[in-house]
Amino acid sequence: MKCKIIPHVIDGRQVLSCLPPSATAREAALMMREHQVGAVMVVEGGRLTGIVTERDLVFRLLARHRDPDALLLSTIMTERPETLSPDDTAIDALDKMRAGRYRHLPVLRDKEVCGMVSIRDLYEAVRQVLQEELHSAESLIYGEQYGITAH
Repeated sequence: MKCKIIPHVIDGRQVLSCLPPSATAREAALMMREHQVGAVMVVEGGRLTGIVTERDLVFRLLARHRDPDALLLSTIMTERPETLSPDDTAIDALDKMRAGRYRHLPVLRDKEVCGMVSIRDLYEAVRQVLQEELHSAESLIYGEQYGITAH
């Protein structure tokens, strides 16, 4: 099975964490906390212009003693981030993340934001595929009833 970004890694219906470039670093941090995510997408006019991650907040804000209420996302975001399409595979995403040392990648369908993939999402998708393959192999070797307990 090819593990595609949508629907195998994310369902494409996740709550999108997006803010405009004019939002502040504090607004981004509050959104990350509210949605329990490690990155927000910076969107203007329906188009992705950048991404701000937890690391950006640490390295570009906290470590430089900057004011989170005055610092605009446009000044700390990573512009034109790498992206994925819904049809990319989990392996494509892992390769991009490893090469660029990213932990989050926006997902775009025809330049429209439709999701965000994290390394945790990929880990869970790969874990499920491996678990299914292991169960299939055990069933083939030991029979269909292997691993089923009688009650």
